[in-house]
Amino acid sequence: MVKGPGLYTDIGKRARDLLYRDYQADHKFTITTYSPTGVAITSSGTKKGEQFLADVNTQLKRNNITTDIKVDTNSNLSTTIVIDEPAPGLKAILSFKVPDQRSGKLELQYLHDYAGICTSIGLTANPIVNFSGVIGNNVTAIGTDVSFDTKTGNFIKYNAGISFSNADLIAALTLNDKGDSLNASYYHTVKPLTNTAVGAEVNHIFSTNENTISVGTQHALDPLTTVKARINNHGKANALIQHEWRPKSLFTISGEVDTKAVDKSAKFGLALALKP
Repeated sequence: MVKGPGLYTDIGKRARDLLYRDYQADHKFTITTYSPTGVAITSSGTKKGEQFLADVNTQLKRNNITTDIKVDTNSNLSTTIVIDEPAPGLKAILSFKVPDQRSGKLELQYLHDYAGICTSIGLTANPIVNFSGVIGNNVTAIGTDVSFDTKTGNFIKYNAGISFSNADLIAALTLNDKGDSLNASYYHTVKPLTNTAVGAEVNHIFSTNENTISVGTQHALDPLTTVKARINNHGKANALIQHEWRPKSLFTISGEVDTKAVDKSAKFGLALALKP
């Protein structure tokens, strides 16, 4: 297992990845090429209904500094600069988007054997300040995530969470949306050799007394092919198959049906990622 409790975003992450990662109803194509100087250029296109979205991302790595520059079809220019380990356990991230003048943000992450801290501040006159912290170890962790708007003087987000992990089981409990949402998740590795795992998530919204229960599983048919399935108490059933037909190049087909409205057409998604 990984040393330390990680960051707040790691609480419940394994269950979320099992239940939601790689499922989609769109058609997406991504291709990555590398220049002789080591610059990675990734072009991607996504078809959402009748709309087509595309972007080009250029990534340059030099020593411990990684720079990403992305241009999309809406003429937005996004830049992210990551400085890894300027000091032991520390990571600095600077991001901004043109022409959005309020998008600039500076983020610092610090990982320790018994703590994980992430803080960010918007680069504006009246910024939003975010802080999240986790204490514990690789077995038990407890943390909080808060955001403060200096313009209004109000907290716009405050969440809290706790997680428990051992060799094959991860359980997490989080209180979100200013205390209005309670989420419990569970991830269990059944058979490591075939990457077989099961997971479940229960989400309760106090203001509407609404419950959402999702259960899912994954299994590797062979070292290059993985299947996943998910269903929730609202009748939505999803499944996907993902095949790594060459190293780091993935082909994914996913589908969704509404078991409570079988007369509706099923949704299908397709993703193709090519890397040399």
